[in-house]
Amino acid sequence: MRLWVIAYDIADDVRRRRLASALGRRAVRVQESVFEGWLNAFELRALLAEAAALIEPTVDALRAYPLAGNISSRRRTLGEAAGAPRPTGFWIV
Repeated sequence: MRLWVIAYDIADDVRRRRLASALGRRAVRVQESVFEGWLNAFELRALLAEAAALIEPTVDALRAYPLAGNISSRRRTLGEAAGAPRPTGFWIV
């Protein structure tokens, strides 16, 4: 599992709301168009596939950036808004 930062620039209000809703089911909104979440490879692929179906690639953009595994100990936050909490338990499937 890795911490991912997902940022987007969506030209259309309807597509933007739908994408934000989809991202919000798996990640935490930390800025208007930025989410972060702890995702494994399967969850990331599923999220990106869902996002691909919601955006118009000729005018919209979405980027997902992986962060180092120990980033939560090095992350510096100014302000009160909380980021994505690191999961405390793991599922073995």
